[in-house]
Amino acid sequence: MNLPDMRTRVRRDLHDEDSQNYRWSDTELDRHLDRALRELSLAVPREAKATLTTSAGSRDLSVSTLSDRVSIEAVEFPTGQYPPSYVGFSLWNDTLTLLVEAAPSGGQNVNVYYGRLHTLDASSSTIPPALEDLVATGAAAFAALEWASFATNRINAGGQDVWRDYLTWGQEALARFAKGLARHSQKNAVRARRLYRPAEPKSSQTTDWGP
Repeated sequence: MNLPDMRTRVRRDLHDEDSQNYRWSDTELDRHLDRALRELSLAVPREAKATLTTSAGSRDLSVSTLSDRVSIEAVEFPTGQYPPSYVGFSLWNDTLTLLVEAAPSGGQNVNVYYGRLHTLDASSSTIPPALEDLVATGAAAFAALEWASFATNRINAGGQDVWRDYLTWGQEALARFAKGLARHSQKNAVRARRLYRPAEPKSSQTTDWGP
């Protein structure tokens, strides 16, 4: 799937397929697709991994080079162990701090697992195939709602209630989009977001962790 194909899918949802009389320009639809793509990226970011290098005596690492970063999921340190050693971390702005007892020596590798924005351009896309329809639904919803807002109290060739029809359809499509994002969101996943074991087990009403 690429941008032209996705744009065609959105036009199909909007019943805007007459190339001689488009209601939405390509630029307008691209803007709505970009918005839907960003919403998807916040819920289901693209999985990525980067290897950073420590500075002697410092627990801090700069993550400013992690382009289009949405979230940081886990940090592996030291690397090369089996099973992998995941450690706690804190993040403030572009500084990631390793929550380890001893400050690392210089030149040690740290693997950072993070989520980043999805991309959609003229030749390719990182959108999972199973979520392409969801992105198209979101973009179509944004387009319909914008047009309904613009057309309110204006004379429309299709009749005075055209804007209301787009408003209703757009609201329903937006609800489906939001529901789909919630269903696929990593925040609602059963698995723990952090891949390392907490320093202390969480409290439980049914399990006795012992002394």
